[in-house]
Amino acid sequence: MKRKAEQGSMQMQGEIQELALEELLRTTYPFDEIDEVAKGVRGTDCIQTVVNSLQQSCGTIVYESKRTKNFSNDWTDKLKQDQITCKADIAVIVTETFPNGMDRFGEKNGVWICGFHEVKSVSFVLREMLVKTQAVKSSDENKGDKMELLYTYLTSNGFVQNITRIVENYDGMTNQLNSEKKAMHKIWASREKQVWVVQENISALFGSIKGIAGKELATASVLELPDTSFEE
Repeated sequence: MKRKAEQGSMQMQGEIQELALEELLRTTYPFDEIDEVAKGVRGTDCIQTVVNSLQQSCGTIVYESKRTKNFSNDWTDKLKQDQITCKADIAVIVTETFPNGMDRFGEKNGVWICGFHEVKSVSFVLREMLVKTQAVKSSDENKGDKMELLYTYLTSNGFVQNITRIVENYDGMTNQLNSEKKAMHKIWASREKQVWVVQENISALFGSIKGIAGKELATASVLELPDTSFEE
């Protein structure tokens, strides 16, 4: 009776972990498809269909949840067979106990093994692998067609018109900038001439007054020529 009770308790805990695993995946990856495995497929709990930002299917990950005191090496063989049946790209065992020689997540016989506390990080890495792989496949697909489309565009009137428009705007901005520089130089030259005229008139006016008033008028140093005498 005790063994049956313990067995029932372990089974309930295992089912709770399965539900927690599905909820974790759905919460972490809201745009992915997290499905329970159809009846008749043994050894698996759920399948994650990875979907990228372009809403493209990048592959699938099959998960099996285990919560027992001992790890069975038969689990990997069964899950690999279930992986083939489900046509999944990656297989993961989420377990409370690890096989001999493992104390944390890792890969064994083509199956990834991790604890429940590690499944979020492990699933993220495996998911990124599928997304990157899909990106490489997409870039390779229709590569010849893409090159042809690019060549067609580069030799089209639309491309030539765009380049012409860019060059025209650039030339227009350059000419406008040069015109503004020339105009500013003229303004500066005119103002400089006016300043010199004012200075000459002030000097002449002060000289005339100085000639009349003589020494009684103080000398303004700013109007005097610099002292060019040298000591012998």
